[in-house]
Amino acid sequence: MIIRPGVFISDRYEIIDKVGSGGMADVYKAKCHRLNRFVAMKILKAEFSDDKKFVEKFRAEAQSAAGLSHPNVVNVYDVGEENGMYYIVMELVEGITLKSFIERKGKLEVKEAVGIAVQIAQGMEAAHSNHIVHRDIKPQNIIISKEGKVKVTDFGIAKAVTSDTITSNAMGSVHYLSPEQARGGFSDEKSDIYSLGVTMYEMLTGRVPFIGDNTVSVALCHLQDDPIPLRDLEPGIPVSLDRIVQKCMQKKPEYRYLTASDLIADLKKSLSNPDGAYIQILSKRVVEDSPTISFSDEDMQKIKSAASAGAEREEYIEKSISPRRENQYTSRNEDYEDEDEDYEDEDEDVNPTLEKLMSIGGVIAAIVIVFIIIFIIVKASGIFGGGKTKPEETPVVSVNPTTETTIEPTMEVQNEVPDVTNLRLSDVQSQLERLGLKVNVTEEESESLDAGYIIRQDLEEGTKITEGMTINLVVSKGKKVVPTIPNVVGYTANDALTTLQRAGYLVTQETEYSDSVAEGKVIRTSPASGKNAEKGTKVTIYVSKGKEDTSVQVPDLRGCTLAQARKKLENQGLVLSDTVGYEYDDTVPKNQVISQSFTVGASVDKGTVVSVTISLGKQKTYRYIGSITISDNPFVAEDETGNIKLTLKQDGKTKTIYEGSHGLGDFPLVIKDIEGYSNSTGQVYMYLDGAFAGGPYNITFKQVEE
Repeated sequence: MIIRPGVFISDRYEIIDKVGSGGMADVYKAKCHRLNRFVAMKILKAEFSDDKKFVEKFRAEAQSAAGLSHPNVVNVYDVGEENGMYYIVMELVEGITLKSFIERKGKLEVKEAVGIAVQIAQGMEAAHSNHIVHRDIKPQNIIISKEGKVKVTDFGIAKAVTSDTITSNAMGSVHYLSPEQARGGFSDEKSDIYSLGVTMYEMLTGRVPFIGDNTVSVALCHLQDDPIPLRDLEPGIPVSLDRIVQKCMQKKPEYRYLTASDLIADLKKSLSNPDGAYIQILSKRVVEDSPTISFSDEDMQKIKSAASAGAEREEYIEKSISPRRENQYTSRNEDYEDEDEDYEDEDEDVNPTLEKLMSIGGVIAAIVIVFIIIFIIVKASGIFGGGKTKPEETPVVSVNPTTETTIEPTMEVQNEVPDVTNLRLSDVQSQLERLGLKVNVTEEESESLDAGYIIRQDLEEGTKITEGMTINLVVSKGKKVVPTIPNVVGYTANDALTTLQRAGYLVTQETEYSDSVAEGKVIRTSPASGKNAEKGTKVTIYVSKGKEDTSVQVPDLRGCTLAQARKKLENQGLVLSDTVGYEYDDTVPKNQVISQSFTVGASVDKGTVVSVTISLGKQKTYRYIGSITISDNPFVAEDETGNIKLTLKQDGKTKTIYEGSHGLGDFPLVIKDIEGYSNSTGQVYMYLDGAFAGGPYNITFKQVEE
């Protein structure tokens, strides 16, 4: 099957686009039409589909990852096969990889790096509690979402710890490989912790600890060399964080943090006590100016157990795979053949003599402890000394919750209850049990004590211990953490619904118009994103209906009075302009609309301002009428006649107002109904047969309406 946009897989998943490619599989963005949400699909490459070994590994990845459900782990929704094509359906996380984030910033701030490391470790903790080892922790496999959530992804080489399977070649990126993985030996949870240490190193300095010309040289550095100390590269890095990274990157697995939860506790502590010397590192290297650090019996027992289990597993593995060692290194890299002898015989941290001495010392210590216990029992039974007890020196753990753990010997009566409030449960539980007390633990939140510290006890200090006595301890769960509402603004309604429901909220949906948010996307939430809200809180998402269609048609205002025009516009959601024009019009009656600024029926937005022109009615016209009597007679003889012409000059204009044939007896000459230009005074001039004959004679006019 050719995978391209638009293709449906299993009649459910529609391929949208290719988003990445890995060593064994391609990753696509797809849409699940059954649940109407976007997902990421990892599809095994065609060249590996016929390889049973790869198919099994691919299926193992799905089965391993499907067992995880944690905010810092990319969730797996489905796994399937269609026509020989194998796929995994996962949560789609939109964001960038930690590798890209580091490359953009060069290096991260201390608090920022610690915050990211804690979230990665929390994801690892969830995997390890399900007996899953990632085996490929690196910045490329860490995604930072748009909301700032850190998620571990790509369990491409993860396998169940209980499977007792050894990889035949070193998987994962060599720059983040643990020494035991580089050697081809057994890897477990502490291998992930080493890789996280390398990742923290890169976050804080902007570079990986070991750089070589090829994969073999880098792998050898992991096996043999110490990285440049963080504070040599970046003096501003706190001492505690430097030591945390050192402990994560110890060559011997049992010298590292034994669990991700221990690492998380120290990372959080480094923020409040950055320069504290509470990080305990076991190594053959002795630092002259380092303070003396005491270990509790419980810590020593953990280390011995881890070392013993690791040694037994290494011995079993070496015996079972040594005949194939040469082939394994050849398949990984031909250059490994020359180093094969060194890898099998190398013990990079502790020499055999020291290990024997430590083992002998452990046996001697155990014998001494047995004798002490026998002595205490004998003393308590009264066989010697009449049954009277004598105060003995017993080590009592004293812990300041905000500083490091120390062991201080104080005088305590062994058959009396000590005060263990404000102490860490893990430090005192075994001691209480050795005193003969049964320890019952309940938890509650505390604003003053970190998680794991004892808030109160029901037996008062000094209470005599009797057989079968139980001490009830209330232990802090830490401060009550009220989650914040995720930011789903811009999400589709379904994606927002899924995100909020997974966070534990009850979700309702409303719709409203928005000029800026596309239809179907979330405009806002109530309560707003980022607000603290308990799980189970009702959260309303407001989904955009798109831009509201506010267009209306412009009504015909012609012939309306001003008041009528305003009313018509208001009915349509439009506004009449304050500026009104007025004109004379011979056809439109006075005070009615002659014209409007928008064509009738035009589509405009609500609130648009429309202007109009109002008729002043038909414009009035006037005539200016005057009369004149001319007494001057231009004739002398009675029989003389001629053409008399009168001209008017008024307002700079000239026109003939009269012309006719006259004689001596026609004078004085009276001319009536002369039309002038205005009501101003004019001058009349007389001409006889074209020659000037008299004037000027003043003439006045009267205004007469037509």
